[in-house]
Amino acid sequence: MPNPLRELVITGMGVLSAVGMGKEEFSSALMEGRHAFRTMQRPGRQEAGSCYIGAEIPDVYFEQALPKRIQRSATLSSKAALLTLQEAWKEARLQEFPSEEIGLIVGGSNIQQREMIEIHNQYAGRIPFVPPTYSLSFMDSDICGFCTEKFGIQGLAYTVGGASASGQLAVIQAAEAVLSGQVSCCIAIGALMDLSYWECQAFRSLGAMGSERYAEFPAQACRPFDRQSDGFIYGEACAAVVIESASSALARGIEPYAYVRSWALGIDANRNPNPSYEGEKKVISQALSKAKLLPRDIDYINPHGSGSVLGDLTELRALRDSGLSHAYINATKSITGHSLTAAGAMEIIATILQMKYSWLHPTRNLEDPVDDTWKWIQQSAKTHDIQHALCLSMGFGGMNTAVCLSRNQKI
Repeated sequence: MPNPLRELVITGMGVLSAVGMGKEEFSSALMEGRHAFRTMQRPGRQEAGSCYIGAEIPDVYFEQALPKRIQRSATLSSKAALLTLQEAWKEARLQEFPSEEIGLIVGGSNIQQREMIEIHNQYAGRIPFVPPTYSLSFMDSDICGFCTEKFGIQGLAYTVGGASASGQLAVIQAAEAVLSGQVSCCIAIGALMDLSYWECQAFRSLGAMGSERYAEFPAQACRPFDRQSDGFIYGEACAAVVIESASSALARGIEPYAYVRSWALGIDANRNPNPSYEGEKKVISQALSKAKLLPRDIDYINPHGSGSVLGDLTELRALRDSGLSHAYINATKSITGHSLTAAGAMEIIATILQMKYSWLHPTRNLEDPVDDTWKWIQQSAKTHDIQHALCLSMGFGGMNTAVCLSRNQKI
């Protein structure tokens, strides 16, 4: 009897990041290792004397692609979600589905903090003049509202929070919604987490976000798996993937990007931010087992790879002890930055694009790997036909996720 998990496919993708809008631009940026790191400029991202480095999406992307009415009323996170969904929707031809058979799951919670800080500052001392729309926009569900209204989605729609694993968690929940028959197809969006200087300072105080060490050389700051890394570097991004059954895609004449072979979700029973070797190793094992793949079958790994010293070392240990040290490995965050709630979905798209074009993108700033025995893709892209890939995503609060993807042999 075939494994039903093998019959789920990805038929549409949309992506928006600081290095490109749309799959083609994003793909080129990955292959070239093109970055957009600098001292962040968006209002609400810096306080007096601060120097938070990150990668921010150019405003022109929104100005060119969205009506002025939406530009005025939508938050940054909602605007990004609309753009990525638009690309994925068109590619997967979702207009062919009845609206009640389409689902939407948005990965991320507490994602619009900068917008909220800006409103609080703007209306401080004159609370009676706060716009009534604030009662909608401060909720994460407002992103669902914008997207379902724009595209007429009437199946299901909700948000899921898993900290930095939220994007991959949304993909997992979308797969389960299709597998269980709740909807015929489901869109998973890794939402843009809009940080303010409050969150930046808290992350830095925690030791999670990179320090001022590279303040004068922002291009060098983001360096996952490198011995000179001192924390993650933020990057704005949003990503959307469409999941449906292989039979549905075949009936509509759509060639899938890849098969979603399996997934796993594990919790460490730990509120704190520290990674868990046991938790990570557990989801890797479960994902491989559900996919009926042996470790040797995996020929590419897209890791969480945030640039956290402890996190990177823990992840490599879990992968090595799972029998995966033979596989090629690179770090998408070295190019995009850490997009937090969007990261897991972004990195699934990065994996599929590499699968489609048969190359592996470089890992920027990986000059002195913390473990040089791995098959790193370092300063330049490499050709490689990915057959089976493993994507990992971890989040504060003990969240561990893994997704196995297999190549569609016809792409």
